[in-house]
Amino acid sequence: MNTNSSNMMALAPNTSNKRETVCIFGTGDFGRALGHKMIQCGYPVVYGSRSTQISNMIPKDAEVLSHAEAAQKAAIIIIAIQRQHYNFLTPLAEILRGKVLVDISNNLKLNQYPESNAEYLAQLLPGARVVKGFNTVSAWALQSGALDASRQVFVCGDDMEAKQMVMNIVRALGLTPLDQGSLLAAQEIENYPLQLFPMWKFPVFLSLGLTAFFFFYCLVLDVIYTYVYEKQDFSFFIAITIPNQVCPVMALTLLGLVYLPGVLAAIIQLYRGTKYSRFPDWLDKWMLCRKQLGLIALAFASLHAVFTLVGPIRSFVRWRTSQGIISQALNNKTEPLDTTSAWLSDSYLALGILGFFFFVLVGITSLPSVSNSVNWREFRFVQSKLGYLTLILCTAHTLVYGGNWFLNPLAYKWYLPNIYMLGLVVPCTVLVVKFVLIFPCVDKPLTQIRQGWERNPKHSE
Repeated sequence: MNTNSSNMMALAPNTSNKRETVCIFGTGDFGRALGHKMIQCGYPVVYGSRSTQISNMIPKDAEVLSHAEAAQKAAIIIIAIQRQHYNFLTPLAEILRGKVLVDISNNLKLNQYPESNAEYLAQLLPGARVVKGFNTVSAWALQSGALDASRQVFVCGDDMEAKQMVMNIVRALGLTPLDQGSLLAAQEIENYPLQLFPMWKFPVFLSLGLTAFFFFYCLVLDVIYTYVYEKQDFSFFIAITIPNQVCPVMALTLLGLVYLPGVLAAIIQLYRGTKYSRFPDWLDKWMLCRKQLGLIALAFASLHAVFTLVGPIRSFVRWRTSQGIISQALNNKTEPLDTTSAWLSDSYLALGILGFFFFVLVGITSLPSVSNSVNWREFRFVQSKLGYLTLILCTAHTLVYGGNWFLNPLAYKWYLPNIYMLGLVVPCTVLVVKFVLIFPCVDKPLTQIRQGWERNPKHSE
């Protein structure tokens, strides 16, 4: 009998799963979008507003009351108003005592106030339990189901129970809560939405600087030099020829810069004999932006592929081809097929196609939606093993195309090497050092160091 009773109780509906009422102070864009999303997820929503008149912009299933009345109906209150309007909360201090207040506000600039908005709210209402959250999600993302935006919601607060209640709401909305610790982290969380591509600044500025340098370098050698010594105007090279020289060199150089910090870190660890020592700040920052460098390199490689495809339809290429045909006709001489050149040409194209294929593959796995679906070993295999294979193929592609220029005196205009020679400096350096690092006599101690072994341990076990 007892067993049957317990089974019947287990099959009975659990009424404790009913969603708790949530109060929202503020009927702006974000407050309305958040309320609409909560109603869709089964939360009863009540709005606290200065005007209790129902607006057609408010979700139809929500209730609109005065601030005091709305606060009394919910244990969790979302403050969807700006910091400069917080003063109206002071008269409600007794009603809000013990309530969970979720501060979702952002500022107009970084570190606009000495303390974070959440900390200011906690000082204003010391009896309330303040949690920071939802400030990294936009109203548009909530309205679109967060399918095309980040699902991460940073949450912080001093009260663990209150923070857990907010994180449960975040999960119920289909978002991912990230616990950032105490309320001291609120300043950093509030600064996060104001940062404009923080991890892209160094890669973008570096790419712009190198692009300008290589473009001017090609302009000097291919346009200015030709005009000065041969009196020929090749200024139209600026449109396609020079960009199609700069793009592959940039792609190869940036790809080499993706893997260069890894080999530098290995050398530093071998030199120090330990992994328990911080790398220099410049190396740390460099390693953190490797993904961005790789994606920019992929963009340059894609541009190179497009520029190459349009090459045969260019007027200059058609003119040069017709001149060769006319020259053979006038001389009544047909040039035989040079099988060596044909092999080099086909090899150069094959290496370029394979290199670009693996380049795209490595770039795709860098996307969060893809990287989240593979385990760490798979991700490391693609980014490291296939990444180095991509670097080898792209370097070989460039060597086959322009390797003979190293020994050709005509390639050194004004004693300057061709741009393709400059593009091989970084990748060749990386590959040579990496080749040395995989020798057993070097790889074995490096592996031991990365597993925790120290040459001169400071503390005995």
